[in-house]
Amino acid sequence: MTCILETQGLCKEFGAVTAAKDVNVRIHKGEVVGVIGSNGAGKTTFINMVTGYLKPSRGEILFNGQSIIGRTPRAITRAGMARSFQVAQLFAQLSVLDNLLIAVSAAQSPFPSLLAPMRNASRIEQADAILAEFDISRWRDTPVTAVPQGVRKLIDIAMALIGDPQMLLLDEPTSGVSAEEKTALMDTVMRVVAQHQVTVLFVEHDMDVVRRYVSRILAFYSGEVLADGAPEAVLANPRVQEFVTGGPNAHKRAAQ
Repeated sequence: MTCILETQGLCKEFGAVTAAKDVNVRIHKGEVVGVIGSNGAGKTTFINMVTGYLKPSRGEILFNGQSIIGRTPRAITRAGMARSFQVAQLFAQLSVLDNLLIAVSAAQSPFPSLLAPMRNASRIEQADAILAEFDISRWRDTPVTAVPQGVRKLIDIAMALIGDPQMLLLDEPTSGVSAEEKTALMDTVMRVVAQHQVTVLFVEHDMDVVRRYVSRILAFYSGEVLADGAPEAVLANPRVQEFVTGGPNAHKRAAQ
């Protein structure tokens, strides 16, 4: 398999606190990888370094074989790696369509201008197409403030896919979404990313979601990768059960 993302000896320190320590990871094209760990385990630090929001203290990050250390988040996005956020980054007072149009405009122009018209037939067509892919067209003209949390998550992920990235990083895509909505939301996301042939890395606390959708798990603890492998093997790992999931069958108890 072809490696799309690789980290080598990746470290991040905040003063005396080590948030990431010697993280060595290889992600291959087409994989769906879940990142798990308790709060403070280093998951978000890892995602933020890979996407340019944090500069590593040491180490290397290679995307498609090229170093992206020191690049801005925007430059990394343009290189083909997009992300969504735990809290959807949307313009709450604007309509769903206008949020998508902003993303389309930003993807099409290296230096978007506030003076340039955002709406044109081509951009509206592109925005409508991705709304249809995510099955949220009925919310097209609704202000973001009036749509459900699960739909906001889908809008944020749809905006991340506007530039046709090769890799998508999702930070807790089901956070704040009701238990009843989670499966439908993730079914939609996984269907669309599969259609776009996008490699996916996503942080998630719900072990049922992880088990259902990923082909591989990275388990973080205290800034290090505690385990890396197939879902059943990682979730059965005694150290993962002790430090991440809270003991044998904890993921099953949490769902009850």
